[in-house]
Amino acid sequence: MPASPSRPRTALLLMAAGSGSRFGTATPKQFLTLAGSPVIRHAALRLAPEADLVQPVGEAAPIEAALAGIAHLPVVAGGVTRQQSVLAGLEALAPHAPEWVLVHDAARPFVPPGTVEALLAALGQVPGAIPAVPVADTLKRADGTGRIAETVPRAGLYRAQTPQAFHFATLLRLHRTAAPDATDDAAILESAGLPVALVPGSDDNIKLTYEDDMPRLERVLLGAMLPRVGLGFDVHALVEGRRLVLCGIEIPHTHGLLGHSDADVAMHALCDAIYGALAEGDIGRHFPPSEANWKDADSSVFLRHAAGRIAACGGLLANADITLICERPKITPHAPRMIARLAEILDVGTERISVKATTTERLGFTGRMEGIAAEAVATVLVPRQAGTK
Repeated sequence: MPASPSRPRTALLLMAAGSGSRFGTATPKQFLTLAGSPVIRHAALRLAPEADLVQPVGEAAPIEAALAGIAHLPVVAGGVTRQQSVLAGLEALAPHAPEWVLVHDAARPFVPPGTVEALLAALGQVPGAIPAVPVADTLKRADGTGRIAETVPRAGLYRAQTPQAFHFATLLRLHRTAAPDATDDAAILESAGLPVALVPGSDDNIKLTYEDDMPRLERVLLGAMLPRVGLGFDVHALVEGRRLVLCGIEIPHTHGLLGHSDADVAMHALCDAIYGALAEGDIGRHFPPSEANWKDADSSVFLRHAAGRIAACGGLLANADITLICERPKITPHAPRMIARLAEILDVGTERISVKATTTERLGFTGRMEGIAAEAVATVLVPRQAGTK
């Protein structure tokens, strides 16, 4: 996005080169799924709007996949140490000449509102600023045998967090001569005798380090989300010579549904419910029936797109409930397969999907078996934006 007239050109350095060895999984922790999206995506969605440039650092393929739809510069490979990775990112940013830079750990998915604003305000006075939380617990130093060696005074001690903010030219210059084992960017400025300001951090700005951090972070992220509900409704006529597809499953029947695509009335209703929850119109807006390339298309294409729109905003499908309205065929025998297929397409657990059916007691077009109707309700959780009531 263009630089704000009220602040210098700012870059975000998104650090995702760590292996996450302490977490104990084969997948690096920044790419694990948390509240419906990769951890790094949560971080990027919260910080990208605060920056004019986003420079990810780490392995390109998983980063590109996790950040799909989020504008960023080409991914830069990390180094052996964190300091080398930060330097690689800074060197990649140098041709773009940002004045300020935010350095953030991709394993911190939640940055509270107001944090970046406070950091950038501090940069007007000092070359560096970090969010930090005062140490509240009594500190003990161990002797290596599991016994207390001494009690460490906690007065004046803080827990450092990210994003950390710096004058870009200063940080680049110091990193070019820094020791490769430096683990904190603020410490590099401290070693050079430069002042670094502290701004209020938050206990919710948790760095995913251990397995126990996952449920804590999920509570934080879900607590910062707003529920949105969408309603979808669709109708298609039953005709001879067409196969019957409902919820992505082909059902044996004498008639099929007439439509430009495969006419999966249930899936179309669910798409409309999701688009409605996101305030993004309906299925016809995204896939106009006037376009020939959607003729006889598998409706799973449409539903995957709807799921992608949820992911694009860092949202989460909480549940989807579909009701099919028809006399024939009987839906209940096929419902488990339908649920499994929808859950697969949406990449959620089957416990979040409901498929059921009812009749109109032989009244109306569905009662006369001239067509099938479907209604769907979707509840989507989306990140609560700063200032949202």
